[in-house]
Amino acid sequence: MPRLQFAFTEPPAFSTGIQIYVSHVNQGGHLDHAQLMTLVSEARVRFFQHLGYRERTVEGCSIVVADIGAQYMSEGFHGEVMRVGITPADVNKYGLDLQFRMDDDATGRPVARGKIGVVFIDPDTHRPTPVPAAFLARLPPG
Repeated sequence: MPRLQFAFTEPPAFSTGIQIYVSHVNQGGHLDHAQLMTLVSEARVRFFQHLGYRERTVEGCSIVVADIGAQYMSEGFHGEVMRVGITPADVNKYGLDLQFRMDDDATGRPVARGKIGVVFIDPDTHRPTPVPAAFLARLPPG
């Protein structure tokens, strides 16, 4: 079975530093997969905040994660600060992908690449709704 591989647009539209805490590390001594998802989710929240939104209220819609995938490049360790870059991509009628990259901030060593697929949801019907034009207007050019 082929491995997941993700391309990443350079430079990222948004980036943020997030430290790996001891609770993010598994018994093998490196960043745990579930905790990678937690750190990437935190970066996603910060990206939406950067655009002036909370995930529960994006132009009257909420968003849900439809899919997420990651490719590991190296291990992350307790105490390291990760630079997580996010770039919107593959906008479609109901959502978009958020490409992410995670690198050690001090050395630039690549740790992970991946994508988060988000879908916009009507809060009353709980059904997918078209991506709001006002949200698209706030996205950085790419």
